[in-house]
Amino acid sequence: MWLVLSNPTSGGGEGERIRLEVLELLRRKTILFKDISSESYLAAGERLRETLREKIAGVIVIGGDGMVHLAIQELAHTRIPLALVPAGTGNDFARSLGQNLSSPLENLVHALENPPTDVDLGLVNGKYFAEILSTGFDSVVNERANRFKRVKGRMKYNIAILLVLSTFKPKRYRFRVDGISFESEAMLIAISNGQSYGGGMRVTPDASIDDGQFDVMILGPVSRVEFLRVFPKVFSGAHVSHPAVKILKGKEVEVHAEAVAYADGERIGNLPIKASIQPQSLLTWRM
Repeated sequence: MWLVLSNPTSGGGEGERIRLEVLELLRRKTILFKDISSESYLAAGERLRETLREKIAGVIVIGGDGMVHLAIQELAHTRIPLALVPAGTGNDFARSLGQNLSSPLENLVHALENPPTDVDLGLVNGKYFAEILSTGFDSVVNERANRFKRVKGRMKYNIAILLVLSTFKPKRYRFRVDGISFESEAMLIAISNGQSYGGGMRVTPDASIDDGQFDVMILGPVSRVEFLRVFPKVFSGAHVSHPAVKILKGKEVEVHAEAVAYADGERIGNLPIKASIQPQSLLTWRM
């Protein structure tokens, strides 16, 4: 039996439309399934945890990176595969899987007809993440955007970026990467399993979800004008050639500072953080 887990509000309501299409596809193919979707993020996690006690062929997750983040907390190291149907705003894990974002059901058909493969996950402070763990400028933006009650979608993040940038200052961080310690001032730090976050910002363009290590991007201090000049390059990955950008590789990363961290768009909490790569810890499908 397959489980269907969706976020009806993902992608501005796109999640519910795609969920109905998924259910119709499963019925048409006479595939046994159980829909455990919920309006509540927490309730969805509880339903998944309870239902995994049954004999499960796989979990079809309909949504974005937030739903992936929720599902992998239960599926990591279980050998129960995750079939992702992208229906979120960012869909960055779907990008790392090489999925066709314009045809979400194509990815499900592929999963139903082909064997899954192993990919890596990250683990930070007891929580798994699929794509990127970050701290610095983007985390402050997330904190600010989450306070907005009336502004929704991408607009709240655009407003938050402008508000935060006007007062943001780099912090001094203490790092430990695979046992090597160092300090550095930084504006943004990304500890990456995958390549992108924020809906296609390729902050670590050479990262791979199956190479058994993180790509760690550290953006050193730059002026506000220079930040605005370099920032658009992150969508192509061209920012990595900037002299203020340093990229390291490692399997275990610790970061200390007075700051907050986010992973897969979800709040992890205050630093310090200690992240470790979890090789081949999730079964899923790549296109």
